[in-house]
Amino acid sequence: MSLMTDSPVHSSSSDDFAAFLDAELDSKSSDSSPNEEGAKNEFDSDSSDSSLNEEAENDSDSKSKRIKGSRVETLENVEDPKESTSNITHRIKRSRVEAWENIEDPKGSMSNGSLEQNLVASSSKETCLHPGSFGDMCILCGQKLNLETGVTFGYIHKGLRLGNDEIMRLRKTDMKNLLRHKKLYLVLDLDHTLLNSTQLMHMTSEEEYLKSQIDSLQDVSNGSLFMLDFMHMMTKLRPFVRTFLKEASQMFEMYIYTMGDRAYALEMAKLLDPRREYFNARVISRDDGTQRNQKGLDIVLGQESAVLILDDTETAWSKHKDNLILMERYHFFASSCHQFGFNCKSLSELKSDESDSDGALASVLKVLRKIHHMFFDELVDNLDGRDVREVLKTVRKDVLKGCKIVFSRVFPTQFQADNHHLWKTAEQLGATCFRELDPSVTHVVSQEAGTEKSRWALKNNKFLVHPRWIEAANYLWQRQPEENFRVNQPKN
Repeated sequence: MSLMTDSPVHSSSSDDFAAFLDAELDSKSSDSSPNEEGAKNEFDSDSSDSSLNEEAENDSDSKSKRIKGSRVETLENVEDPKESTSNITHRIKRSRVEAWENIEDPKGSMSNGSLEQNLVASSSKETCLHPGSFGDMCILCGQKLNLETGVTFGYIHKGLRLGNDEIMRLRKTDMKNLLRHKKLYLVLDLDHTLLNSTQLMHMTSEEEYLKSQIDSLQDVSNGSLFMLDFMHMMTKLRPFVRTFLKEASQMFEMYIYTMGDRAYALEMAKLLDPRREYFNARVISRDDGTQRNQKGLDIVLGQESAVLILDDTETAWSKHKDNLILMERYHFFASSCHQFGFNCKSLSELKSDESDSDGALASVLKVLRKIHHMFFDELVDNLDGRDVREVLKTVRKDVLKGCKIVFSRVFPTQFQADNHHLWKTAEQLGATCFRELDPSVTHVVSQEAGTEKSRWALKNNKFLVHPRWIEAANYLWQRQPEENFRVNQPKN
């Protein structure tokens, strides 16, 4: 059995490469929980192909363990940067030869040539597909590689690089494991999505009271406001975040993905997940990205068709907007408001906060539940062919379904109306947009009540709403009460 067996997404530690390899060589996911077993059994009745593959993997388990122990023992000290590549390579090759000398003829227990497939690189000492590298050394055969190919997965382990073919194979394998447990992938942004941080030097005089209300770092599991003196920073977790993570983890394998640096990402992960129940090694920072100022799913070991993203910044995901659920920004600290050009008091200055039960995270959790239910329980096509992006579009189109909208003085003069983000957003939410009035119109969207179209709406008992009505529906995934977004009447 080779390293190319199971996905690193289930690795229990990014700090121990030997433990990583051990996890890779196990035939089953280490992340599956006892609570998921019932769901697995129920689902297996519709997954005969997956069951056959699993039986084949179990048949070869005794062989793989003998190889695994030898290779993991050999690589336990690979992390030492002072050891020469030639020494490391020699130890890897020696251990692999010894392991294979003790293995019986691999024919028999694996059906239809599946053993040959799983051991495609390991079965020959002379040929290796080089599925990945650790530093400049092949992780399978130990050969020194001159060219860097594929993608670096430094957040799993420093220096780990996987080839494109191996990434595709790992994603496919991990996808099968995840679907058996009725789970998808969820990529979570940190700042303004799950929490808000500020430098201590940027706190206003109206925020000084917070320093006397901080929670202990000794046990962060019940706290929400933390002073990180060693980083000269204060962090506030978004209301409902702990419940959100707990419940979302039952439906998704979760990643953190932030544009902050790695040190910051890991400290925030400790606050959000002190027991390492939710993210494990799946913490991605800007140091891990492959494009400057952009986030991408190329470094997420999950198929794009099964990934959802929660982020407050749409432009960060230019290639993956169909996977994105845009979050309303969490502006707890004054510096956050100033950063985005808001000339208003922050939640901290108002001594207020979002609602636990009706806030952004509580609202989006309902959306995630709906998407998950629709993906697994309502669609009738083959599970392997389902695409969560299409489910996301369907759920989104229900938000303003039946609304017929005309805009009045919302777009700049000479601007192509149907290219404006509000027009596009309304259509994505299921509304139909028109340029001119007719009796079927239900809403006029305007910032002024004195325009001709606005007066028509008032005269004909149509809804006259501010553009924020569309924005609120987009963030909360629910049609909002029109009376909360009235347009101010002109003064006589």
